[in-house]
Amino acid sequence: MKRFILLFTAAAFAACNSGTDNNKTSSSGTTFDTHSQAGVVDSTSQPNVVQVAIGSKDHTTLVEAVKAADLVTSLSNAGPFTVFAPTNAAFDKLPKGTVEDLLKPAKKNDLINVLQYHVYVGVLKADQLRDGMSLGMVNGDNIKITMENGKPVINGKAHIVASVPASNGIVHVIDEVLLPPAK
Repeated sequence: MKRFILLFTAAAFAACNSGTDNNKTSSSGTTFDTHSQAGVVDSTSQPNVVQVAIGSKDHTTLVEAVKAADLVTSLSNAGPFTVFAPTNAAFDKLPKGTVEDLLKPAKKNDLINVLQYHVYVGVLKADQLRDGMSLGMVNGDNIKITMENGKPVINGKAHIVASVPASNGIVHVIDEVLLPPAK
């Protein structure tokens, strides 16, 4: 029995340290570290918030930004998260060159700040959002919810156009990019 345990342990150790590449590339071309939640491949469970965005043709800019900010693993973890996910059209409304500038390695901290301003820890469905609510976002700033015609508006301008449940939270598709207050 001791010999079996020793052989099993040695085989397991060798497999874990085989020097193989621990990255996996998804069908969308996104590369994930297989030792993190982002690397879990499961075609039967509900996708996480990152997988929801990756699966949307309307969120390619957001996905590119999340990758550039190295937030894929963080947002693939258990959460729960409420993500306000701007569409490509929302990013297109920003002044020319803003997105390209934020994607530069030298602007990574600014990009992280903007992206974390779109994430709330906890799950809030659209029907739970109330007029006057202030939500503390991951970056430390708050967003303000108002109601127009019975529907939530974020920071006086972003409207929720769809909501998609995820295994680790919910994704609210929005029509504007939320910009954190200047410090």
